[in-house]
Amino acid sequence: MRESPDRQGLSNRPRGQALDKSALSEMRQRVVGLDVKAPVLDGSRRPYVNFDNAATTPAFWDVIETLDLFLSWYASIHRGAGFKSQITTQAYDDAREIIGHFFGADLTSQVVIFGKNSTEAINIAARRIPLASDDVVLLSLMEHHSNDLPWRPQATVVHVEVTPNGQLDQDDLRRKFAQYGRRVKLLAITGASNVSGYVNPIHELAELSHSHGVPILVDAAQLAPHRAIEMRPADDPGHIDYLVASGHKMYAPFGSGVLIGPRAVFAEGAPHFSGGGTVEIVTEDDVHWAAPPERDEAGTPNVVGAVAMAAACRALQEIGMDRLAAHEIELTRHALTGLCQIEGVELYGDDDPEQAGERLGVIPFNIKGLSHYLVAAVLNTEYAIGVRNGCFCAHPYVLRLLDIPDPVAWSWRKQVIGGVRAHLPGLVRISFGCYNTLEEVDWLIHALRRIARGEIAGDYEQDQAMGTFQERTFRPELDQYFKL
Repeated sequence: MRESPDRQGLSNRPRGQALDKSALSEMRQRVVGLDVKAPVLDGSRRPYVNFDNAATTPAFWDVIETLDLFLSWYASIHRGAGFKSQITTQAYDDAREIIGHFFGADLTSQVVIFGKNSTEAINIAARRIPLASDDVVLLSLMEHHSNDLPWRPQATVVHVEVTPNGQLDQDDLRRKFAQYGRRVKLLAITGASNVSGYVNPIHELAELSHSHGVPILVDAAQLAPHRAIEMRPADDPGHIDYLVASGHKMYAPFGSGVLIGPRAVFAEGAPHFSGGGTVEIVTEDDVHWAAPPERDEAGTPNVVGAVAMAAACRALQEIGMDRLAAHEIELTRHALTGLCQIEGVELYGDDDPEQAGERLGVIPFNIKGLSHYLVAAVLNTEYAIGVRNGCFCAHPYVLRLLDIPDPVAWSWRKQVIGGVRAHLPGLVRISFGCYNTLEEVDWLIHALRRIARGEIAGDYEQDQAMGTFQERTFRPELDQYFKL
């Protein structure tokens, strides 16, 4: 399964030093919830190990403390005459500037538009970037559904192939540019895969796209918490035209995301969402839209989410993105080394520990003969390890990694449509955050080694509709831990 990928053009390669024990301890003190213990099958409670950071990260204490200070002054924004409104407006505008600078945006020519997450941001982009049904938007097969489905109603979506181990096929991308010529109006590409952890050479891809006169949109939802991103000036051939990111993957889970793009594009046309805040003046039969970014931020905005995301960006900058990347590379190398030694574990993507620096700490695998649903359930129930399993909102990509032929895939699709998910193929995914430790990785390796040997203590039954497994006697009272 191991394949040497093309290393050219990887612009997000970290150069920092890994965190030592003292620095890691300090880092962990900045993260909320690391001291909680979860119930396990033997009746005890164990420190919870979260390896599901690719879906959502916990919050930084920096964010919580900033919000504690801000909420006393929270009020309406922009049109409020009161003192609290003035403070809230300033905080919202400052958040836009802080986040823009975090990504290296030029705020004179680019605009930062807030939405509730990167999915909404891409939906806005898909409806605001001028496109016609015959125009072509190039996407890769490794895209999250959020960077695929929004484009389909707006233009002709053409998927770029991936290699057998899941890396972007840049040769096929060049062929697609040549094949569709002037019909290509946008390249929309993930900065890093949420399934395999591959990091795409976004600036090299931008140069290629710009050489054809085509702008590039980078879905940075997965990349942003792990690597420094610089959008670069517009006169740089490798600059990023559009970028989206989510706060909840950047240690600020308060419901905010951003779309950054050319101010001139968003100064034209009607907004995707209209209503309060999007206009300068309205008459009975006419409307004059507001200038960007307000034009695309309908209604009362999530000021708290914007402030939280800005606080998280400041914390990440203070810690140092290269240092965080170096630490996660160490975790990834350690995990791949251990996983490769477990008989029955099948890794997908690049499984070479020596290449850990060229990817994120996102590792998909299966255990031969065991359902991915079952493996995830046992890790949680018997070891207090949280992972994710399934297709991770990237169905075509996962099916390609699993090398499932179309007739077989169609049979499973029919079962799912019929209400049965029990046999749906998928993977187990572990994904690291800045706070995870080598000791936690060792605990995971220990657990998987036992599971692969068949040493499963519980008696598990599967829900045919959902596919999930539940131990027959394990029913912890969730109300003991949290209840509204």
